[in-house]
Amino acid sequence: MCADRIVYSTHPRPDPLCPRCGEPAERCACRTVELPPNRQTARLEHDRKRRRGKSVTVIGGLVLSEAKLTELTKLLKNRCGAGGTVKDGEIEIQGDHRDKVAQILHELGYRTKMVGG
Repeated sequence: MCADRIVYSTHPRPDPLCPRCGEPAERCACRTVELPPNRQTARLEHDRKRRRGKSVTVIGGLVLSEAKLTELTKLLKNRCGAGGTVKDGEIEIQGDHRDKVAQILHELGYRTKMVGG
């Protein structure tokens, strides 16, 4: 019988899984490879779903480590003059700042693509 397969556990919460590869977080290899900015395309989306009508700019599709993602989030929040966070490997900036974020990412060397409405 395979040792990795848990049939029953009394552990209150199982280990979190990586949303990209589905592996447990400690075995995930998705975030170890970082691409240079000129080889990445950031998806910029304006989202209002599940947010009680509040607008959020979601930046996804970037392959960065957690530290670099947090550093980029801090820069975007500062330059946009808005709050924000990192959730599930995506950056969320409060408000509709797609044009400003696209300009900032172009200055940093990233390609951007507007997604959604």
